[in-house]
Amino acid sequence: MNRAVAVIYDLFGMPQRPSRIAATVPRIGRSCRIATRYSTGQPAVGNRTREAAIAKAQSHFDSGAFKSDLARRVAIPTESQNPDRAADLVRYVEQEMRPALEAIGFSCRLLTHPKARGPFLYAERIEGAVEMAQLLAAEPDPGMEGELGRETDDLVRGVEAFELQAMLQGPEDSRDALLTIHPGAGGTESQDWAEMLMRMYVRWAERHGFQVSILDLLPGEEAGIKSVSIEIKGEYAYGYLKAEKGVHRLVRISPYDSQARRHTSFASVFVYPDVDDTIEIDIREEDIKMDVFRASGAGGQHVNKTSSAVRLTHVPTGVVVSCQQERSQTKNRATAMKMLRAALYQRKLEEQEAARAVVEATKTDNSWGNQIRSYVFQPYTMVNDHRTELKVGDVQRVMDGDLDEFIQAYLKRFGGKAA
Repeated sequence: MNRAVAVIYDLFGMPQRPSRIAATVPRIGRSCRIATRYSTGQPAVGNRTREAAIAKAQSHFDSGAFKSDLARRVAIPTESQNPDRAADLVRYVEQEMRPALEAIGFSCRLLTHPKARGPFLYAERIEGAVEMAQLLAAEPDPGMEGELGRETDDLVRGVEAFELQAMLQGPEDSRDALLTIHPGAGGTESQDWAEMLMRMYVRWAERHGFQVSILDLLPGEEAGIKSVSIEIKGEYAYGYLKAEKGVHRLVRISPYDSQARRHTSFASVFVYPDVDDTIEIDIREEDIKMDVFRASGAGGQHVNKTSSAVRLTHVPTGVVVSCQQERSQTKNRATAMKMLRAALYQRKLEEQEAARAVVEATKTDNSWGNQIRSYVFQPYTMVNDHRTELKVGDVQRVMDGDLDEFIQAYLKRFGGKAA
């Protein structure tokens, strides 16, 4: 009720304590939600005085209009648990609340999501500096402004996250992800770049609380890596990371060049949805060729002196996967089978969508002209996404896993579809 009262105050332009406005999310029935936001963190007063607002509210009550509006809105059967009432929920928001908010200067958006039980009405009005100055002059409250600003920022971030998830409606978007990285031509320089990308994606996943497992890693001879397969577990991991599929370009002064010349390196990133055993993929044992070899890298005597690593080749398609994560050959084979199932499932999806040529085009050569994003370290710093034209100057922040701007720009531009 306290939050519902805040909306009533808003409708009449009546000032109240700011902390009750920015995070106002009243429930209508059980699933219709309305979020109101002021960018200044203050109630809207405009050129109206407190007395004028009170007089307007008094007139609205005395005329019986408020009682009539309230009775009409309460009578609408907004039952969130009854799918037959979905139309009533939308009608309530669109025909009752949205016009009322727009009448006092709000811009409104109706957000929906497959997992939400009802629509979400996001209403926003940006107050000018004049109105804020008037309010602060009338009721100075330095501490409240900072508190309200933080609440407003939290609300905006929540709505933005909701909008992003609303774009992730593909059948595989909610799944975990399998991400592979391969360096292009260039030897040690490109292999080092592949390892830098691996670190970037691990940092990104950790920022989001996702679980990361290195399934297979082949170190470079001098530095970097020749290939890596990473499993990233978390809700919508694939939906987010599919934006990273493509060739990534690095420009820097190479630490491996004794003459300190500028080098350009490439590495390809590919992302698969991680499928589980409930997905039916016909893999016959006679179609699988298994090779075992000694695992590389650290891990103790057992790892390095026994053939515990497993490589599986699906003969009909030529798909190859390998795993050396565990010290047990049996466990590595099981994981490799999971990776193979995911790769074949992705292949099946491509065939079903008759988009094999399009998908293959994303697996372009690791060379100039095919990159989706460039990371420039020298002579200036810039990360430039060539698909969305988003540019960020702080390249180190991006390399530390701050990829959300690029993922959001991709989803907003392409609607979650492959670019």
